[in-house]
Amino acid sequence: MTEAMFFNNTDKRYNQFSAFLKNKFGAKVYKITIDAGFSCPNRDGTISKGGCIFCDDGGSFSQAHSNLLSIEEQVKIGAKTLHDRFKAEKFMSYFQAYTNTYKPVNELEKIYKSALTHPDIVGLSIGTRPDCVDEDKLNLISDISKDYYTWIEYGLQSIHDKTLQKINRGHDFACFLKAYEKTKEKGINVCVHVIFGLWETKDEILQTAQKLAQLKVDGVKIHMLCALKDTKLAKLYENNEIDFMSEDEYVKLVCDFLELLPPETTIHRLAGNGLKKNLIAPRWLGAKLDCLNKIDREFINRNSFQSAKLFTKS
Repeated sequence: MTEAMFFNNTDKRYNQFSAFLKNKFGAKVYKITIDAGFSCPNRDGTISKGGCIFCDDGGSFSQAHSNLLSIEEQVKIGAKTLHDRFKAEKFMSYFQAYTNTYKPVNELEKIYKSALTHPDIVGLSIGTRPDCVDEDKLNLISDISKDYYTWIEYGLQSIHDKTLQKINRGHDFACFLKAYEKTKEKGINVCVHVIFGLWETKDEILQTAQKLAQLKVDGVKIHMLCALKDTKLAKLYENNEIDFMSEDEYVKLVCDFLELLPPETTIHRLAGNGLKKNLIAPRWLGAKLDCLNKIDREFINRNSFQSAKLFTKS
């Protein structure tokens, strides 16, 4: 094994996005999550009905802001809250809930720019689907990226079409590849979301890692499949049609996955639990910090790190 690699002047053995941002901007950068009242074509019947089986009524939105507030007010309140609690000085506006490119481009321009009016905003992150971008929308986001550190976050979940069909994703892997290539042509940073536990074998999950490494994606966000209240997945769990990984299995698989990614790929999340009050299973996911600590210890026990497997290939 090659000598352990550490990232961003920390003791982390993976390229943690928060530490990367701190190095880049000279201070910790906090995300302000924004609900701009977007919908999703996989929920409103445009391409499908009912949405992805794991998505709840909040559209994967983890904060308590209300879209009854203006975007400017959400940013202002979010910045003040984070400053009062953590002494935060720099922020990224994060459009998280539902599909945040799912409006005409002239409306998107007003929405995005309204999230950039606060003087301490340094960046913008836009969560969306690969079937909801086009040339005009990407041109708009590319223009913004000239002045702000800008990301598009694509929900991919898996490279396997059989899995995407099973979770009612509404698009295939080819759709993602097309959107990804166009986005990179515009010089926009891309973070790709993946989910572990979608009826896939370990080899199938690691094939997703290998493909993302081949694509040299800028960032990756890893989620553990979980059942939230009032979702199709919760019903499947109640009917014993799906089980979930143990925490130990998940921790080992995260390390296996990261070992296949290039060192330049930033890791935006390794554990996400949604809102605890809505979490049905697996219950261990509610203790996010414990899971992150176990991932750190697993890397130490292996004497390994992100990209380790790239260095051991002949």
